[in-house]
Amino acid sequence: MTLSKQEIPTQSYLLETEEILHSDIEKQVMQLFSLSRINAENIDELIDDISDNFLGADTASSDIDLDSLATKFCDSRVPSHPANLDKYLEYLSDNVIAHAIHTASPKFIGHMTSALPYFVQPLAKLMTAMNQNSVKIETAKSLSFYERQALAMLHRQIYNFSDNFYAEHIQNSQSTLGILTSGGTTANITAMWCARNAVLGAKDDFLGVEKEGLTAALNFYGYKGAAIIGSELMHFSFDKAADLLGIGNRGLMKIPVDSNNRVRVRSLRQAVAKCREQNLCIIAIIGIAGTTDSGGLDPLLDIAEIAQEANVHFHVDAAWGGPLIFSQQHRSKIAGIEQANSVTIDGHKQLYLPMGIGMLFMREPYIAQSIEKQASYTMRKGSFDLGKRALEGSRPGMALFLHAGLNLIGSQGYEFLIDEGIRKTQYMANRIRSMPEFELLAEPDTNLLLYRYIPESLRELVVKKQLTETDNLFINQFNEHLQKKQRQAGHTFISRTMKTSNCFSQEISIVALRAVLANPLTTEDDIDAVLNDQIQIASEIYMPTSSENVA
Repeated sequence: MTLSKQEIPTQSYLLETEEILHSDIEKQVMQLFSLSRINAENIDELIDDISDNFLGADTASSDIDLDSLATKFCDSRVPSHPANLDKYLEYLSDNVIAHAIHTASPKFIGHMTSALPYFVQPLAKLMTAMNQNSVKIETAKSLSFYERQALAMLHRQIYNFSDNFYAEHIQNSQSTLGILTSGGTTANITAMWCARNAVLGAKDDFLGVEKEGLTAALNFYGYKGAAIIGSELMHFSFDKAADLLGIGNRGLMKIPVDSNNRVRVRSLRQAVAKCREQNLCIIAIIGIAGTTDSGGLDPLLDIAEIAQEANVHFHVDAAWGGPLIFSQQHRSKIAGIEQANSVTIDGHKQLYLPMGIGMLFMREPYIAQSIEKQASYTMRKGSFDLGKRALEGSRPGMALFLHAGLNLIGSQGYEFLIDEGIRKTQYMANRIRSMPEFELLAEPDTNLLLYRYIPESLRELVVKKQLTETDNLFINQFNEHLQKKQRQAGHTFISRTMKTSNCFSQEISIVALRAVLANPLTTEDDIDAVLNDQIQIASEIYMPTSSENVA
């Protein structure tokens, strides 16, 4: 196609404009990567101000409803030009940070997320600046050894082996004392992966489950199936593990718990015997050191004995309660953890580190070799590459936070934090016992507490233990409504869960309010404020009972 003389200047003008525009964009983009960033100090100051204002908030959250919040994020187009950073931070502050949950608030006591120590923020900036990829020694040279040291420090806190043991294994490329993960879910899955590959490993001419698959492995060893056994309150990560490892959710045998949310040991023994009778390969027996819903602690010594008698991998999910190892007063509650073949601990729970740190510890330094993988371009056999014995690939240098926490807080600092959390939980439990508005649903083992609000018309029946199933259903509905109202108001926060009870000669479900007393900033006055807030909200709720409806 031939252009007219009148069209040519127009096209030339457009090309010239595009060249200037592209040059402008290139300049803006390259400034983002330059050390000599314009107004970098001002940006840092602005972010510090936004962070300080967020952390200084007295409420648990804003009162915006979820539907209104969702409408703020409905544009799916990527901007064609780089945005101004100042304006973007203003957008971020107004639309995201203003409505983010204040997990550091002392009145936010409903989830396993808490205030963080002051050193986390500057270390986060340093970690981002370093941008190490911990999967590979070539992208995490010093950090790889630093991470191994931090994991060995916690391994020693759990197992307390000899100086010679740690001298031999701490920086031995063939040994794995621990694996850093993004959370407890991945740690639990990795533990089951190690256990499965170890019990169904190579033998004689059989190359092992890793190479020949689960069906071939079960056939070779003469099993009809496989199972993982643990409490019915096991974290849902074990459902994921059973699915991913090919044994299916039916292979996850969930054992009933007692009134204190601890696995019934007798039923556990019966489950092991049943697996033997049915010729099922037991991949692992699970003990829980701090159930997610109630903080309950399984009798780990009893479970360890059962696992040893059956010659089965014993795994302790101590994502929540693992840090009790630091407490002289409370460590006995998790006695038996030192006999576990593997242990999960979450750093972002009671080690007071940011989200994204889970850990798996192995009693036997070589068991992780059962999941080892190599790749010529990234993880070579015999190397110090941490990714060769891990489920996850690329991951950031989160070991910075773990190592710093262990050093800057120290064992006695963690002991203080654990003891204080449990002390404040006992304070709250005592307050609930003394208040007719509430009913304590279980004696707390750790710093999680289950209770519920009792509407005034039913309080006498609760005392006399004369509630009907209909009454209980009404109380459930009331507590669910109460918790939602409290969450929406945003001044304070308590989560909720379900607890089973045998109140009516059969198991019934109870809606429980769930308090988590982990925040070091939470005071007794804050606890009182949370309970008083619930009483106030409850007084504004009108839900007629069945008897009132009849009248």
